[in-house]
Amino acid sequence: MLALKLTLVPLFLLFVSMSGKLWGPRVAGWLAGLPVVAGPILFLLVIEHGDAFGARAATLSLYAILASEAFNFAYAWTCRARPWWLALAAGLCAWFVAACVLSHLPVSWPWALGVALAATCFGQAFLPRSTASASGASGANLTRTDLATRMAAGAALTLAVTAMSARLGPAWSGLLAVFPLLGSVLAVSSHRAQGAPFVIALLRGMVLGRFGFAAFCLVLALGLSHQTSIRVFAEAAIVAMIVQVASARLARLSRAQTIHAAQRNVHTHTATTE
Repeated sequence: MLALKLTLVPLFLLFVSMSGKLWGPRVAGWLAGLPVVAGPILFLLVIEHGDAFGARAATLSLYAILASEAFNFAYAWTCRARPWWLALAAGLCAWFVAACVLSHLPVSWPWALGVALAATCFGQAFLPRSTASASGASGANLTRTDLATRMAAGAALTLAVTAMSARLGPAWSGLLAVFPLLGSVLAVSSHRAQGAPFVIALLRGMVLGRFGFAAFCLVLALGLSHQTSIRVFAEAAIVAMIVQVASARLARLSRAQTIHAAQRNVHTHTATTE
């Protein structure tokens, strides 16, 4: 069990961190939206406390998408004109306030799904825009120390949540499983190295990844009381990946249509002027 706690989340964090070096901030953010941290933590909570505890924690993790979007929103708008430490403080304060509110809501998957979808749509609509997308930029200044710090932070969060889960209960265990650890680390390191436009592109990519995360948590909340935990987690992972791929294709199609419309408007304007 200790080996799982020390390796699962750090290895996922390593993979997501290196993905930015190959594919740029939008893809890294999209992958960061997957349950790379919450998934292993929820799995360990089920092993230690049972399916009912895990199902309630998964429902609160679904709610916690709102808190994650609150972090993204506060960080993205603050980082445009303020240093990284102030943007981080604003993001964490927004997350904590949202989490406190969510902890008092009924543990109901329809409520949680509605809140999660509303928060994701809000993030897509109201996060600031960015044109940063250069592949390789996010990993250009990524040192071994950065990677080691991210992996150590992931292991520390996993140990803390699972160690305190019996005292915290399923509500705060589920909320803390979605604490923006990866978002904070990626945002701060990217902000310091590449600047605000890069961070905003990264955070917008995370919003796109929320759909897969929501699907993952929903399958757990509904399935843990009816099937074995191993089977439910496998199904949740498969569903999350299917949703992620579909959301990425829809996003590419939307961007292509937007670019085509903009080019057509330019051609029309040029023809009219001539």
